Amino acid sequence: MKLLNWYFRIPLIYLNLGAFVIGCAGGLLLYWLGGILGEDFLSTATNILAPFGNILVNMLKMIVMPIIFCTIICGAASLPLKTFGKMGLGVCVWYFFTSLFAAVFGCIISVLFNPSLSVAPEKMVDESLMSRAGEMAEKAATTSGSKAFLDVIYSLFSNPFEALANGQFLPVIVFAILFGLAARMVLDLASEKDDLRTVQQINSMLDLFEAFQKTIFKIVDWVLKYFPVGVFALTAFCFAKFGVALFQSYLQVAGCVICGILLMILVCYPLFIAIICRENPYPILWKLREPILTAFVTRSSAATLPVSLKTAEEKLHVRKELSGFTLSLGSTVNMDGVCIHLPVFAVLASNLFLGGEMTMTQILLMVLGVVFASVGAGGIPGGSVFLLFLVLAGFNLTEAQTAVIVALALGINPLLDMFETACNVAGDNVGTYVVGKKMNMVNND
Repeated sequence: MKLLNWYFRIPLIYLNLGAFVIGCAGGLLLYWLGGILGEDFLSTATNILAPFGNILVNMLKMIVMPIIFCTIICGAASLPLKTFGKMGLGVCVWYFFTSLFAAVFGCIISVLFNPSLSVAPEKMVDESLMSRAGEMAEKAATTSGSKAFLDVIYSLFSNPFEALANGQFLPVIVFAILFGLAARMVLDLASEKDDLRTVQQINSMLDLFEAFQKTIFKIVDWVLKYFPVGVFALTAFCFAKFGVALFQSYLQVAGCVICGILLMILVCYPLFIAIICRENPYPILWKLREPILTAFVTRSSAATLPVSLKTAEEKLHVRKELSGFTLSLGSTVNMDGVCIHLPVFAVLASNLFLGGEMTMTQILLMVLGVVFASVGAGGIPGGSVFLLFLVLAGFNLTEAQTAVIVALALGINPLLDMFETACNVAGDNVGTYVVGKKMNMVNND
């Protein structure tokens, strides 16, 4: 018990980083011993490690759909459609625009860096799975572009319960958005007509979804406690099989993500401010240093919210009624860093298992999936890992192939999550300032 109490008291980021470092060292040691003691020893060692990593992958797959479903319904239903009117619409349009821009920007950066592995993909999964991947790539290449595009559109409006059961993310996201907005409209109309019974019914239903969301987040807390064990097992497994050659891949992926995020913060956001507000953007960005650094350290948009609110009021001079709405909403639905981060692993998966050929349909699915599902990150540390399954779903990968990409992502997620959360919070604050300036809700110094 004392050991468990000590373990739970250590901040999660240190546990994950420690697990990654120990996993690297342990995996390299096994790789070296395998060269001395033979393949049988190495096979036995990796077979022992594999279940601990697979458990974490399965845990993530178990909770990702409920997280997205509940978070999007609660977020959409909380939008004050009539109370805020133009302001609420402006904020939502801004967040959608920046998320879409970040997703497309992430795709461009990923294609330019073209991340891959320094080990052959056929060594990472068995021959039969690689054969199936080749068949999928060939099928994708021969599919009509217009027919594939129509299939994507049709799939958005599928049976949501069937989609839930089959793990199809986009139909669930579309249904959740429509359901949440419809609930809010019914609630607003009932309030106008003093229909107290309907108001009570809708509020009770939304309270149920909110309670369900909080319960799911408690399960997320439990999964996060297991994270270091899974990170250690997956990292040790990968390095035991491939040795030091894997470091090149980690550096390439990390460099791609970090470069994209730094460009978003230091170039794209200032450009938005300069074009829309017509002022020097860098003094504004300098005023945002405290919430950005806080987000970098805590890896949580939600935990940074008090600092962002204080900065918006005291340094940006944004009125409280705007900053309270935009920053609270942004901490949940605006995940620009996630939108840059995830396409990198999508391109990596394409390079590994589909011959590097991505169809327009797959790119469209990736962009739409990243934009809409980024809402489901929920401001929790490491939220992007849960959404990685959604992005990979558009490539029809096997479970073994998905596990390879997830294992790589988990290994460097603590580092990348710090940068992407800083980008998320920077986007929230920049959006608050830009919308405030356009709506004359920023008090002049």
